[in-house]
Amino acid sequence: EMIATFVGYFAISISSLLLPFLLAFAGGTMLYVICDEMIPETHAHGFQKIATYGLLIGFMTLLFIENFL
Repeated sequence: EMIATFVGYFAISISSLLLPFLLAFAGGTMLYVICDEMIPETHAHGFQKIATYGLLIGFMTLLFIENFL
């Protein structure tokens, strides 16, 4: 039990240091998926302006929520 206690303690201390980097990696991965798959799909079917406006409105909403709420 003592060995598992020390392994758990060090695993938590390491994961708390790596958590910001892992979350940034996950966010970057989601941005890649959106840029690689969703944006070209919406632009391929003639919805360029609506898709661009929707992206901008969504981004501005995100900024508003983060800053003012």
